[in-house]
Amino acid sequence: MKRVFVFLGLIALPVSTWADVVWRGDFQTGDRSQWSGTEMVSADRLQIIDAPGRPGRYALRALVRQFDDPIHASGNRNELFYNSHEPMGSEYFYRWSTMFDPSYPSYRTWQVFTQWHQSAGCCGSPPVEFYVNGETMYLRVGPTDALPLWNTPLVRGVWYDFVFHVRWSDNPNVGFVELYLNGDLVLARTRAATNFPGQLNYLKQGLYRDVVIVPDGIVYHDGMIQATSLDDVFPPPPPPPEPPHATNRTVSRPRDIKAIKSFFMTCIPSSFFALKKCGRAHRNMYALLIS
Repeated sequence: MKRVFVFLGLIALPVSTWADVVWRGDFQTGDRSQWSGTEMVSADRLQIIDAPGRPGRYALRALVRQFDDPIHASGNRNELFYNSHEPMGSEYFYRWSTMFDPSYPSYRTWQVFTQWHQSAGCCGSPPVEFYVNGETMYLRVGPTDALPLWNTPLVRGVWYDFVFHVRWSDNPNVGFVELYLNGDLVLARTRAATNFPGQLNYLKQGLYRDVVIVPDGIVYHDGMIQATSLDDVFPPPPPPPEPPHATNRTVSRPRDIKAIKSFFMTCIPSSFFALKKCGRAHRNMYALLIS
């Protein structure tokens, strides 16, 4: 795996840090206004809360209960959507964070937490989806029957930091995806049709799952941005701090103490013999101070 950067703290960076950010859906407005709309049965299902364990101030808490069906379609859901409609051939980087609540249920069936849905709105699975099944998280791209391109074990109660690089195209020889997780490259650039033929996509985030799941499901999302370059989602780390000034170092080694004692014993007395020896003691003291 390729270590790229330390993610912690990026959400708190000022807007000016991101030169080519196209859109933000990071909830730092304190509401859902950055997104185009909602599909929810009630406002308590998609709440903006104080971000748990994150440097940004706010995050989304998405709750789904059995039979939550705000659009009278298959499955149960409460999701935000953003009408991004990226043109064919365009290329973007998306960054966001997701955490599954410690109470998140384990079911051997589909549970989608982030997806790029076809603009037709019907039917079948979207061309790009991040989902959970059982105790594993997956990324699937392409036709409904396509196999997942990537998976990793599901861990509850921790933040997953995603960076998703996409070229949008309905041509599998043109489109591609690339995925970073927690700063590591976990899926190298892989060619795939990221759109269905002739259709653009829009982004959905929250939780959408099989109706057979009975317990409540809670997922947190934070920090979504869309940008045009890797540097916008992987800013360079800050420079290392300068070393402390030499005179501020702690003196504790025996040879340090010996040098200091020798300096004061030989350079303070005023006799001629002591002054002759002072030169060597002074050099030892100087070496100590610059070490």
